[in-house]
Amino acid sequence: QVLLVESGGGLVQPGDSLSLSCKFSGLAFSMYDMGWYRQVPGKQRDMVAIISGDGSTNYKYSVKGRFTISRDNAKNTVSLQMNSLKPEDTAVYYCHAGRQRLNYWGQGAQVTVSS
Repeated sequence: QVLLVESGGGLVQPGDSLSLSCKFSGLAFSMYDMGWYRQVPGKQRDMVAIISGDGSTNYKYSVKGRFTISRDNAKNTVSLQMNSLKPEDTAVYYCHAGRQRLNYWGQGAQVTVSS
């Protein structure tokens, strides 16, 4: 069983930076693809950034160059550094762990970008 716990959400102004962190509790962290997804009310949950076990990354087009996903396999954590935040980045951000048919989600962290 895997438990994911996010931290670091909050309220920021446009142009500010914010970092999210996700702690993975379980076995074989390095074998999981880890990702960040976000969801706003009434819309589907969208991929923001994914990092595989070997460190390769993929980003949602609208966050490329502003967001950076990283992982620390020694600490079982995955992070999302968000720079130059925009109001449209406002959402609940979810940490995800995936491996073969296994999928796990965190509880979500609210990020609000507003002046």
